[in-house]
Amino acid sequence: MSGAVSRRRTAAAPGRGARILAVAVLAVTPVISFGAASVVSCTISVAGGVAFGVYNPFSATPTYANGTVSASCTLVSGPATTVNLVSSYTTGASGSYNPRTLVSGAHVLDYNLYYDAGYTEIRGNGTGGSQTGGATFTLTPATPTQSTSDTMYGRMPAGQNAAVGTYSDSIMVTITY
Repeated sequence: MSGAVSRRRTAAAPGRGARILAVAVLAVTPVISFGAASVVSCTISVAGGVAFGVYNPFSATPTYANGTVSASCTLVSGPATTVNLVSSYTTGASGSYNPRTLVSGAHVLDYNLYYDAGYTEIRGNGTGGSQTGGATFTLTPATPTQSTSDTMYGRMPAGQNAAVGTYSDSIMVTITY
């Protein structure tokens, strides 16, 4: 995004709450590569994305939400093999990893997605202060399938100027193995 974005705080009428629904939607794209001697199939899923719910622009505390990313790999044929999964996440509408933005028309809310509950390790592609994620599976004919799940931590800073609306962003998750 280029240029400055002007934001105005919209106060709710007395006795009515300002409702701002914010959701980060995640799409998944597996990238498949096969070893010369073993054939492996991997799948990934994101359970429900990260739904922040109603954001209160007058609250002094950040808004938090979690999602789950799961991966499973199966040895289809061949000898035992080690599979190294690497996950990368796009920037979404912001074009930046820090911060990402949820968008409602011309209005935006800053947020981010993290690997840790301390909100320090930004999910990304290893650039712009972000990190990739990963897992390692050792698949054998005796244990041909292994799975893992990871919590995705979402955080929206407090006190952002925001208009009433439904805000969303779309992040693409790519897994290479």
